[in-house]
Amino acid sequence: MLIGNGGAGKSTLARELGRRTGLPVVHLDALFWQPGWVEPAREEWRVTQREALDGTDWIADGNYSGTMEERLPAADVVVLLDYPRRVCLLGVVTRAWRYRHTPRPDMAPCCPERLDFSFLRYVWSYPDKGRPRVLAKVDRYGKNDVLVRLRNRREARAWLDTMDPAGS
Repeated sequence: MLIGNGGAGKSTLARELGRRTGLPVVHLDALFWQPGWVEPAREEWRVTQREALDGTDWIADGNYSGTMEERLPAADVVVLLDYPRRVCLLGVVTRAWRYRHTPRPDMAPCCPERLDFSFLRYVWSYPDKGRPRVLAKVDRYGKNDVLVRLRNRREARAWLDTMDPAGS
């Protein structure tokens, strides 16, 4: 289960981890958002998430703290990309430029990339507000999970290099 601030590179790491391990990757953004950036009803989202993560082995990319208590008990490993906010801000700005007016590969169709002040504010405040809430949920619901806390891209590359190619 990959979690962390927006722009940290969760989706990119998830794709590479999936490639190296052969595990299916579930991009929660692609499941959550409906065309035109419309949010699903709460129960509909819970059902969609349950169905997508019904198998025994998966890599889930995304926070969605409102349903994290359902994912955490099923996860074996939680990877927190705990990067500095400036890295994450640069990540969201770069991503917005790269995918301007088109959906990124890990996003739902009909949801072109966008960047607005509220999302920038979320990214900026994540270390102070979001991270403590997420870690509290990991402590509460992920009792048997291994927590891997990666603080920069170098640490992420080194951790990823410990993965055996397909079939680890």
